[in-house]
Amino acid sequence: MTQPPPPPNQPPQQGGFGPPQDQAPQPPQPQPGYGYPQTHQPPQAPPAPPAQAPQPPQPGYGYPGAQQNPYAPQPPAYGQPPTAPMQPQPGYGQPVQPAYGQPTQPGYGQPAQPGYGYPGQPPTVPMQPQQGQSGGGRSNSTVIIVVAAVVAIVLIVVAGIWYSSSSGGDDKKHETAGSTGGTGGTGGKDDKGGSGGTGGGKEKVPANTAADVLFQVPMPKTDDTVVTSGSWLTDKVYAKSGIAEIVGYDPAKGTKLWTSKLPGPVCAASEHVTTDNRTAIVFQPKMPAKDSSAGCSKVGAIDLDTGKLLWSKSVNSGDSPITWDNVTVAQHTAAVGSTYGGAAFDMDSGKLLWQPKPDDTCYDAGYGGGAKLVAVRKCGEYDNRQLHIQNIDPKTGKVISEYKMTRGIEYASIVSTDPLVVAADVGDSAGDGSGVSDYFSIDAKTGKLLTRISAPGDTYAGHCDGITRMEDCRQIVAGNGKLYLSTEDHDGTGDYSETNEIIAFDLTTGKQTGQRAEAGDGYSLSPLRMDGPNLIAYKRPPYDKGGQIVSIDGGSFKVTKLLENPAQESVRDVETSMLPEYSEILYTQGRLYMSAAYAHKSDGPDEKEYLVAAFGTSG
Repeated sequence: MTQPPPPPNQPPQQGGFGPPQDQAPQPPQPQPGYGYPQTHQPPQAPPAPPAQAPQPPQPGYGYPGAQQNPYAPQPPAYGQPPTAPMQPQPGYGQPVQPAYGQPTQPGYGQPAQPGYGYPGQPPTVPMQPQQGQSGGGRSNSTVIIVVAAVVAIVLIVVAGIWYSSSSGGDDKKHETAGSTGGTGGTGGKDDKGGSGGTGGGKEKVPANTAADVLFQVPMPKTDDTVVTSGSWLTDKVYAKSGIAEIVGYDPAKGTKLWTSKLPGPVCAASEHVTTDNRTAIVFQPKMPAKDSSAGCSKVGAIDLDTGKLLWSKSVNSGDSPITWDNVTVAQHTAAVGSTYGGAAFDMDSGKLLWQPKPDDTCYDAGYGGGAKLVAVRKCGEYDNRQLHIQNIDPKTGKVISEYKMTRGIEYASIVSTDPLVVAADVGDSAGDGSGVSDYFSIDAKTGKLLTRISAPGDTYAGHCDGITRMEDCRQIVAGNGKLYLSTEDHDGTGDYSETNEIIAFDLTTGKQTGQRAEAGDGYSLSPLRMDGPNLIAYKRPPYDKGGQIVSIDGGSFKVTKLLENPAQESVRDVETSMLPEYSEILYTQGRLYMSAAYAHKSDGPDEKEYLVAAFGTSG
């Protein structure tokens, strides 16, 4: 059948395929380009059903960071086209059970594409988890383990003591508030204490769910493509990254409350916010020249209530500052990762808690934050890599528990730290560039693998960038003991229509729970975040309606509409340029904030594009 039009305003593609060439370690060097210099297509209004199938959107988020580690894959330099992609390797196994909604052909927007480019290997039986083997802070020296029953018992006891004493559960000051309505998959702690919501959640159903436009922020002017990642919502402020600045807006009126100027563009931003409304960013120390970069070497903490940059720090390797690929916040720690290793800072003082060591044989590629701090630690050479998923103490870096993934898996993404869920493309078997073929549910206390959920790329729509941004997962949420996945779009009942579903999996057994939420003809559902036991999701609209925010009851899976955007074409054009596959969406208490993750050069003086679009109900 003829397919509907593709979503506009796609993010720039990620370059680089195939295994890297081994080379000697080099200190970090400034990289060209601040963001994605590739041509960025402007959003197009979704037309009436077309006569011919359009080209589907391409995957890819984030951007390649500095490649300092000798074992890390080397992407092409900014501004250079990627090499020809490798052909997908034979996929791993089959789903644990027949997956719901298996389409007869790849779903809309998800063509069969090669993955991230490492050679496929049939996975072996997952290795048994090891507790506390990398203890002693973030020490990366090779450890020779003496296998003896007494030692094993001691290790288990020690790991239990570390977990009990450092989880921070009794320290209210150091708990991290879940990102309010974030697009990421971090479910955080189940919040079952709300009242007046839908089935135990905090989100109330407005008296009138019809929304109006609250405000819009025009796209900042630039001659290049610039990362504008980062949007946050507190009780007082909606804050959004611009070009070399972060601006705080009145959540209802859109008036500027403060502007925090930065010396250079933002490179990465944590989606997590502390209970005292602070978050962390990575940015360049100065404005770059066109098609060049000053390096994403600065880490900073910002007070979202006042806009004050509390501190900014860099970490050197030799005489050169390390360029960071990602940043997160867990409790009161800001953690950054790169192919040269990881570092962490106290959110209040900026004190350095740990940093890469010159003699490290493994390195922290990145972290997942929120209620807990989880490291993706890489050991070994390319094509024989082993990833260690470590639950660590945010204050000291001590290892609480560790799960070692099967060798040969090059990249992993952290869907959630509590519950602990990791996504990976095993053997490059996803086949669609999504970066996900399997989800690993891990007991954060013991490091034991609870279950492995197979999610074929032609059936499920979730995707992650595990190359540089460990937490950049979309259309995936974990919480309430379940993993919630969008299916790929498939034919609807009407002419030219498509639709999809959200399916729930049990995080202990790996089996489908039987819970299924249908988007409805012409709509497409994407999970956004947890609301206590319930799931908050966005419904991408058909070409003649506005999008919706819905609450899905955690028990009955009943879908309740919380907000519906205006259907007029001018508003819908803005909304459909910021779809959840590649934009940032925050929702709370009748207000929806959609924002672009990139700014780019305008295609003309009459072209109207927006950095932020905010909607709100009157009830």
